[in-house]
Amino acid sequence: MIIEESEYQGKPVLVIKNDENDKYPFSFGVGKAKKVLAAIEEIKSFVAKHDKP
Repeated sequence: MIIEESEYQGKPVLVIKNDENDKYPFSFGVGKAKKVLAAIEEIKSFVAKHDKP
């Protein structure tokens, strides 16, 4: 997992990649990061419920 800070239209974003060759990195700014942090327990429950071993 690779996590980098970048910039989009002059605003900071966080970019998450599986590896350097990841074709579809996941990126988001501060606003979405705050939403994720506020819902982190629900996100963990969702992953536990639906993650296939």
